[in-house]
Order: sequence, then structure tokens, then C-alpha cells
Amino acid sequence: MLIGDPARANMLTALMGGQALTATELSQAAGVTVQTASSHLSKLEDGGLIAQRKQGRHRYFALADTAAAAFLETIMGFAASRGHLRHKPGPKDPALRKARICYDHLAGDFGVRMLDSFMAREVIASDGESLSMTAQGEIELKRIGLDLAPLAASRRPFCKSCLDWSERRSHLAGTLGKALLDHFIQQGWARRSGDSRAVIFTPDGERQFLSLFPA
Repeated sequence: MLIGDPARANMLTALMGGQALTATELSQAAGVTVQTASSHLSKLEDGGLIAQRKQGRHRYFALADTAAAAFLETIMGFAASRGHLRHKPGPKDPALRKARICYDHLAGDFGVRMLDSFMAREVIASDGESLSMTAQGEIELKRIGLDLAPLAASRRPFCKSCLDWSERRSHLAGTLGKALLDHFIQQGWARRSGDSRAVIFTPDGERQFLSLFPA
């Protein structure tokens, strides 16, 4: 299976952070040589999961698109629910489960909490797995400080559910999910960890977040 190989799985997990990485960086994430990593990357590219980007003489690799990211997060959730998720315990594990980036939006406990709060307050309505913003939602999101016009004009879905691998429930994806994570970072509430997918909230940022999204 294309994503069943441990090295390829580790590479894809590294790319779930939304950044473009070199073959050398991905070989380190996978624990293999650069030559072996290049072979794996060719297979992942042929399979449509990643895309190659060139910057001068350098080559970078990233997930092909948001559909690939959603597919991988769903697979990770399925594996976790069956006890088959490859897991490396460590000090960053609680931080990853609390709040992390899933390609370009917030995941983990905080990501699920945000979507649950939006739905409880009827900011977002659900019809099965399909999500939509309500009229009340437009008012609340503008109050938060989001400019909705460019989000609605995007070809990407405005809001959609994404199965969270650690919580095994849905968090918010789409252009709205990305805009909210960007907003939290711009407000100084949170920052991305430099060496993992964890999103670290400041003490004040966490208070602000929990106040905005009550349980």
C-alpha cells in the first residue's frame, strides 16, 4: 500500500504541517537515506499525494492539496480507532493532542472544541458531514474580526468537517478554518512550534480562546 510503508507514512505526517520540505528534511523525518527518500517521494508523487515545487536549484515537496490532507487525517483517525496508529510517545504528545496544525487549520482538542462551540451557538449548521454558515454566523464571525468576502470567493470549500485523528471527532477545515487559525496567530494568541505540528497558545491567548469557544 502506498501509505503503509513506515518511511512514507512518516514523510506524509511531516508534510501535514503544511510546509514544503526538502528531500533531505524528509529523509530525516523518515529515518532513511536521501537516496531512499527520493525513491519514496517519487512513488508518493506518482500516487498524487504530494507535489514537487522548485525554487531556484532547490526542490521542495508538499502535500498535493487540501483533499490529500483531509484523506490522510481521516486515515490517521481510522488507524487510531483500530489501535494501529504508529505512535512515538514523547513530551510533545500532549501539546499535539491539545492543539496542532492539520495542513492549514486547527486540529486537536482545541480544534474540535471550536467546531462544537460554533455548532452549539448556531454559527455553523450541519447536515451529516456537510457544514454551512448561518446568518447568525456571519454576524459572529465579523465580530471576531474576520473578513468573509475573500473567503467566500475562494474555490475551496468555505467550511467543512475534517475527522480529527486524536479526538476521533470532527474539527473545522476549509477557508474558514484556515482564516481562524491565521487570526489566532496574528492576534498573538498562539504560535506554531518550530519543530512539530503543535500550536502553542500563550496563557492570555488560551484564556481568550476558551472564552470565545466555551465548552
